[in-house]
Amino acid sequence: MGQLSNLENNTFGDWAYLAIAKHYKKMLKHESGVLAGEDPEELHQMRVGMRRLRTAIAGFAPALDLPKPAQEKKVAKIARKLGELRDLDVMQETIEQQYLPQLPKDEQKAVKKALKDLQKKRKKAFKKVSKTLTGKTYQKMTDGFNTWLEQPTHHAIAALDIDLVLPDLLLPQLSEFLLHPGWFVGVKQNANTGFIFETPDPPTVYNILDEQAAHLHDLRKEAKRTRYQMELFSQFYGDNYDQYIQDIKQIQSLLGEIQDSFVLSEFLVSDLDFELEEELPVFLQKLQEVRFQKWQDWQPLQKKFLYPETQMELRKIIIERNLASQSHPTLNEKQDTSQTEEKSSQVHEEVNGKVSSESPQDQSSVQS
Repeated sequence: MGQLSNLENNTFGDWAYLAIAKHYKKMLKHESGVLAGEDPEELHQMRVGMRRLRTAIAGFAPALDLPKPAQEKKVAKIARKLGELRDLDVMQETIEQQYLPQLPKDEQKAVKKALKDLQKKRKKAFKKVSKTLTGKTYQKMTDGFNTWLEQPTHHAIAALDIDLVLPDLLLPQLSEFLLHPGWFVGVKQNANTGFIFETPDPPTVYNILDEQAAHLHDLRKEAKRTRYQMELFSQFYGDNYDQYIQDIKQIQSLLGEIQDSFVLSEFLVSDLDFELEEELPVFLQKLQEVRFQKWQDWQPLQKKFLYPETQMELRKIIIERNLASQSHPTLNEKQDTSQTEEKSSQVHEEVNGKVSSESPQDQSSVQS
């Protein structure tokens, strides 16, 4: 474990440093805006920076020799405090913009009163965030990153060419994503024909989600980790790799909206003591409609990523980049990836064709 002051371009350690520096600076950029407490977007962007910083630390962990205050667990602890405040901001925005205008006057009156309670909770949460960002733990964390960025230290593996380690960095997280049980929510299996994708009616979807929403929420978190890690290395790959990132981003968004509807209903019941069926029946109906619509939008992507062709093609993209680098050892040399891109595009068209032929009304949600 020593300082690598003479790292050549394109080493594992070089890219680790660039990623840490980029996302750490993004986090710091929004710190003052969060403390000002005027624009919720500042909090959102700071959290995004922290999530990506955590992904960079985890993704480049074999190369990094970070000081203890700057390790991933320390960043996660701070991020959780910000997350509590962000959840309240999202709930308030969702209620005000998405649901409130659709409610009858009696329900609007009750919900507006609930929003006042939400504001009180936000003030308490904001005080905690302010205390966190001006506290010793946060200061030690930033001092740790500043020290490391001025004099970075790495493990010996940091000297390896990034091309040599790309598949080993990407494939483990991809496996966690593709093997997640959330893919099988609402899917039946037949020993002879494989997966059976049904298009259930709304009550059936509500029951599926009531029982298994936790699996989809966990898959969403896995999608987020996979997307962020893939984005770390997007400049090494081509358009088809980027298309997969967009697909995964869409999965993250759709499953996130389903989860948000459950978080909101739980908040109304547990925190604000509403009986939804009796006091807010229209609000409950709107929540269920969102769940059903997002479920319909999710199914084509669920089908696409359960197809073996999709999984094999994505793995192939990641591995063939490494194989191509054997004859083109530096990133400064332009690599001829046209054949790989053409084959990848054909697989995308084939899989999307299968999905659209089975559910033509959902074709637009598969292609991003």
